Amino acid sequence: MRTLCASTLIGEFFVIGFAGLVAMKDPDLSMGTVWTVSGIAMLLCVLLCGVITRPGGVQLGWALQIALIASGFVVPMMFFMGAVFAALWWASVHFGRQVDEAKARFAAMAEGQAEAGGNPA
Repeated sequence: MRTLCASTLIGEFFVIGFAGLVAMKDPDLSMGTVWTVSGIAMLLCVLLCGVITRPGGVQLGWALQIALIASGFVVPMMFFMGAVFAALWWASVHFGRQVDEAKARFAAMAEGQAEAGGNPA
């Protein structure tokens, strides 16, 4: 799960950076505000890559997805991009857990064969 989720988060890192560039063109927003918010969100993406398997990591990822969709109120294209990344996040979590379960079953099966003295090949 970690690999799939981290890949999604790194993609979001870049999308948030590009959205920040677009948001800079809004005359109602100061450049400091745009880059403070974008920078915090980008930093959160990187930090989440390291804590995704810890308790609450997936939930923090969902909070980031909601924030990404909500950023569409500033940069309208982010409604679409946020929805795309929310779908990717769901797929990363869902299929990542399935891969983790399959790896655990395979490791248990291999361990059982080793204890039985069987040759797996």
